Amino acid sequence: MKALTTIGRILYAIPFAVFGINHFILKSFYMGELTDFIPFGGYMILLTGFMMIVTSISILTKKFIKQSTLVLAGMLLLFIVTIHIPQLFDEDKKMIAMISLLKDISLMGGSLMIAGMSVEEKKTVA
Repeated sequence: MKALTTIGRILYAIPFAVFGINHFILKSFYMGELTDFIPFGGYMILLTGFMMIVTSISILTKKFIKQSTLVLAGMLLLFIVTIHIPQLFDEDKKMIAMISLLKDISLMGGSLMIAGMSVEEKKTVA
């Protein structure tokens, strides 16, 4: 069972690393996805990419995994509220927005499950 959990954790973390790298490589694409009320445009995209890479590394190395998955869940909630829901009202983006919305909801659920299942390392006092 432990092997399945390890494989699942790795498979969960890798796409976030790729998404994070894409935020740097495909910055102009992501700029087109932002809604007007998101401040600092390009800087926010780079910050988001950086956070995805850092949290992915954290999950892969099992360091601060609970905090990282809670950060990911929070970021995904922000994506849902600030990007996907507003795009549902744009006829040209409606279908892709629904797919992205459902994807991010499921990823947020996965983050919360990993956070809930993570075991904090207890320090032993000698």
